[in-house]
Amino acid sequence: MFDTGSTGFMLVCTMLVLLMTPGVAFFYGGLSRRKNVGNTMAMVMTVLGIVGVMWVICGWSFAYGGDGSIPFFGGFDQIGLIPTTQAMIGEAANVPADATYPAIVDVGFQMAFAMITCGIIVGALAGRMKFGAFTLFIAIWVTIIYAPLAHMVWGGDGSLIGSMIGALDFAGGDVVHISSGTTGLVLAILMGKRRGYGLVSYRPHNVPFVMLGASLLWFGWFGFNGGSEFAADGIAALAILNTVVASAAGVLSWMLVERVRSGKPTLVGACTGLVAGLVAITPAAGFVEPWAAAIFGFVVSPVCYIAMSRIKRKLGYDDALDAFGCHSVGGIIGGVLTGLFCVPELSWTDFGGLFYTADPSLLVSQVLGILITLAFVVVGTLVIGLIVKAIFGGSLRVSDTDEARGLDVAEHGESAYPAYLGMD
Repeated sequence: MFDTGSTGFMLVCTMLVLLMTPGVAFFYGGLSRRKNVGNTMAMVMTVLGIVGVMWVICGWSFAYGGDGSIPFFGGFDQIGLIPTTQAMIGEAANVPADATYPAIVDVGFQMAFAMITCGIIVGALAGRMKFGAFTLFIAIWVTIIYAPLAHMVWGGDGSLIGSMIGALDFAGGDVVHISSGTTGLVLAILMGKRRGYGLVSYRPHNVPFVMLGASLLWFGWFGFNGGSEFAADGIAALAILNTVVASAAGVLSWMLVERVRSGKPTLVGACTGLVAGLVAITPAAGFVEPWAAAIFGFVVSPVCYIAMSRIKRKLGYDDALDAFGCHSVGGIIGGVLTGLFCVPELSWTDFGGLFYTADPSLLVSQVLGILITLAFVVVGTLVIGLIVKAIFGGSLRVSDTDEARGLDVAEHGESAYPAYLGMD
């Protein structure tokens, strides 16, 4: 018989992670310009439709199907979820001895992860990408980049990153954050900068939206990290506590940096620090002690702040809402720190963090796993981006006229604020 406690816990965690995608829509919508807020939020919400369908058709199978014999790919045996559904029906009469909850619960839980990952990508593209090009890109990317990467990290015995290399990723540092932020950066470079970038000020148009989105993300993240233990136990509780501690430290650290740099801490900065702390602790949530989680939060905010305010300006790329600067950079920081602070007894492998063991093996594995993730995502995204670009007449971005008008009207024929008559 299934453990009803763990079953209920995983169902709640699934719903919490599903809530995170609308949270991203509000967070990015608030950061966007007024004339593009509807388009930005529409892109994130469209992800729900695309991923929800593609995951059932083939995403789950490509990520978690097969017999584990291929290090970088699941298989075709779970296409359409027909075998999974039939197995669930069979479980009603014959529950596997080692099962704590129905296996089909994992399908919804991992689908929610795929949704939030694709939603994060929007942050780098806001204000200039064709809506049709975006939808086609996501449909391809989630099936041939995200799903195989999930298999490489979480595919169990025989998987390339998680098993053969031995890198740890508790809840998605590689799979979710590094992949999404890096994908956004590649597409942003392919499209080029927004009109007037570097010449005009791009400020958040609705700070309360940013706060609302960050709050939804914070709430959902407890299911994101806690549910990645796949049981209602002490490790899940540790992961949730670490999530609180790291995000709290991220808020304080970011506000301190702003106070030193500009003299005034901001609400947008506090929300960004919250998200940065959440990103950093994600790969380590169930592997580290709470005091170490605080270090994750205190370290990640200054690094992400520099990436967003200095490195982006120096290198000249237009990561519109800092998807790369927060998620990819934060995920890399979290992955490396996992190699330093992982408690040996909590590790999924034979190796613990350098701080405890004086053995650099896990740290080396973490760095190697990150590098493979970056290489796979960069090459794959570039190929898909160029294909989609060719399909859409040689350009991924809207015309200069449409960009000037705003994508709410140009792409959707509606306005988020139809009664507003002031300047954008």
